[in-house]
Amino acid sequence: MSKEKTSFVYVTYIRSTPEKVFEAITKPEIARRYWGHENVSDWKPGSTWEHVRADEQRTVQVVGKVAEVAPPTRLVITWANASQAADPASYSRVSFNVEAYDEMVRLTVTHDELEAGSGMAKGIQQGWPIVLSSLKSLLETGQGIDVFAKAKAA
Repeated sequence: MSKEKTSFVYVTYIRSTPEKVFEAITKPEIARRYWGHENVSDWKPGSTWEHVRADEQRTVQVVGKVAEVAPPTRLVITWANASQAADPASYSRVSFNVEAYDEMVRLTVTHDELEAGSGMAKGIQQGWPIVLSSLKSLLETGQGIDVFAKAKAA
């Protein structure tokens, strides 16, 4: 019997262009500025990607494969903790839909195929809102927010 699955959807509006939003997701040097991590891949369907901590250790925290890519409007990747990469059941899926909307962009991030009640499901419910708020801040003001601020204070 398969485990119950859940999903998380986050929608934000960003004063930017679809090209700049897509670039911010896929270019390591930009992702580092709002996420504290770099998303590293050649972004071709079937290629691997790694979510690498932007510090001295360069720890790979999340891994997956590029499932679909259609710049600048859509990117779909699989997603698993690096420590669970060998277990096919540990993978979930993240879809980034980037749509022009008047003078801005509507970014919809859907993280689905998550095991209900899992640590990953709980973690992304806290993680995506701050990461995507930081992305919005970076693109609109030139400066991201400290996505690790709460962890530092704890």
